[in-house]
Amino acid sequence: MLASVVNYTARQFARAIVMPNLNPPVTTTAAADAYRSRITAALDPGIKFTPLMTCYLTDSIDASEIERGFTTGVFTACKLYPAHATTNSSFGVTNVENIYPVLETLQRIGMPLLVHGEVTDKHVDVFDREAVFIDKILSQLIVRFPALKVVFEHITTSEAAAFVESGPATLAATITPHHLDINRNAMFEGGIRPHFYCLPVAKREHHRLALRRAAVSGSPKFFLGTDSAPHAIGAKESACGCAGIFNAPHAIESYAKTFEEEGALDRLEAFASEHGPRFYGLALNSERIVLERAAQSVPQRLSAADTEIVPFHAGSTLAWRFAGLAP
Repeated sequence: MLASVVNYTARQFARAIVMPNLNPPVTTTAAADAYRSRITAALDPGIKFTPLMTCYLTDSIDASEIERGFTTGVFTACKLYPAHATTNSSFGVTNVENIYPVLETLQRIGMPLLVHGEVTDKHVDVFDREAVFIDKILSQLIVRFPALKVVFEHITTSEAAAFVESGPATLAATITPHHLDINRNAMFEGGIRPHFYCLPVAKREHHRLALRRAAVSGSPKFFLGTDSAPHAIGAKESACGCAGIFNAPHAIESYAKTFEEEGALDRLEAFASEHGPRFYGLALNSERIVLERAAQSVPQRLSAADTEIVPFHAGSTLAWRFAGLAP
């Protein structure tokens, strides 16, 4: 599967934050280094792509191992998954206080914390889990660790957008192409639509509109993050379907669609290519990509390994086309 999907990302993006929720999860420098090698080995000839590796936080994670991975250039950031919040998160953190010593280390060495921002309490409605996470966990965390860089990943609510915008300069957020384009109705139009099911789940229309306002605002606190997740058709169309949307094949075109609809194409480059690297402390890429205003049809299915995947925008026509690197 890795060999089948990695080049969709690598052809559009010169680098990407790589999630560590494999099975088993990436919790050591050696595991991250090996995963990075598998990614680079799967790249098509001529493609230049830098995987930025992350460490999966557990209740018993070794802070010294994280620091070693960061200082040697293997780890770029750490990822906090609340236990059982999303795909392969059973090893995640059961109580954020369990990793306070680790967060002290991240704050000291300047290593970013990436957050899947949902609580998993059974009594909390799935559509409210992000807002409750802000109130119960994230608001306290950024106060306790004021110098810690935190990326609130794939935000889905107006509460999250407002919280990030009003928060300190150490707090930022990513927004996916699909949360900018669909609301929760997409999952139920004419029946159950499992290929629109992701976590955090898409929310009401007013939340989608708030995300669009944040994305096109020009604020450096918001930047691109696809959260692309390839799941085979059989794993999506099942009695307990996997969460995730595979948007990598047309991610930048999807963002361009949103920014054009909002009359903000002049702000797409900063959202896609500048805000994120600056928050992470990375140099901006010197090469540029070219987008053409040219219609392209998105296939209903894509072959991957020995199965098929349904891509985001399947069966529709996009008005933009990725045309390669600038000459």
